[in-house]
Amino acid sequence: MKKNTILIITGPTATGKTKLAIECANKYNGEIISADSMQIYKELNIGTAKADKEELSQAKHHLIDCVEPNDDFSVQQFVERAEDVINKLFKENKLPIIVGGTGLYIKSLIYPYSFCKAPKDEKIREKYNNLLLEKGNEYIYNLLKEKDPVATEKIHLNDTKRVIRALEIYEITGKAKTEMNTEQQKQKYNCIFIALNLPREELYERINYRVDKMFEQGLLNEIDTILKQNKANKDSQSMQAIGYKEFFDYFDKKISFEELKELICKNSRNYAKRQITFIKGFENVNWFNPLTEKEQIFKFIEKELN
Repeated sequence: MKKNTILIITGPTATGKTKLAIECANKYNGEIISADSMQIYKELNIGTAKADKEELSQAKHHLIDCVEPNDDFSVQQFVERAEDVINKLFKENKLPIIVGGTGLYIKSLIYPYSFCKAPKDEKIREKYNNLLLEKGNEYIYNLLKEKDPVATEKIHLNDTKRVIRALEIYEITGKAKTEMNTEQQKQKYNCIFIALNLPREELYERINYRVDKMFEQGLLNEIDTILKQNKANKDSQSMQAIGYKEFFDYFDKKISFEELKELICKNSRNYAKRQITFIKGFENVNWFNPLTEKEQIFKFIEKELN
């Protein structure tokens, strides 16, 4: 196996990433590192499609059930924890298998200077927040346009948090956020990069089926228990996940039970589209249909490993 090699298995929701990862872990002497921003939370099991006890017993998993439902968890924390596990596995001559659909987690892990690691300065941030209050969105947006016009093509006028962050980076480093991102493109690992996808109609059918299954498994009871035990609330980071955030309108009697289910299906389908778009931005991604190209996936991995 090549030095510093990691296997990445990503793709939109409901494409069978967990199942493939377990097979790969057993086949190639590997362990699984979850790159899912919601599976890190304890007790959020059904709505996050977390591996069940049987699946967890089939291969060693990391970064699942790490924090309490009311805790915040940053990209930076993910990178630090994942790097610790990867370095440990390298020493044991095992293959780290990064699995999940949170593209930002994967990007921040494999590139050495991710946006989340850029310097921070609270005084500079406060200065631009004050300018925002005094002169409005458009004023700070135009400031950014002068310094980093490319960034303003990707950041909306009303997304003031990202506008201020980009201004902060420019003032600290003297470089535009987009310029820093260009410098980041050398990967720090030798990545075998696999993305799973299905024809759109088939993918959407699987997503809808998965949502129905989640309700059968007790999704309503899961979130109800978490809230009643005060382990999280409407504003908790964990409750911003698709499959959880939609419940609050249902609890407030703003939508019916059927509308709740349909909203989760719709948001899940839209999220899958965004996942695909994000993954397409990576270099050297190899796309496979997990239902019809399983043999090709294993052949590709073996070729890359050797």
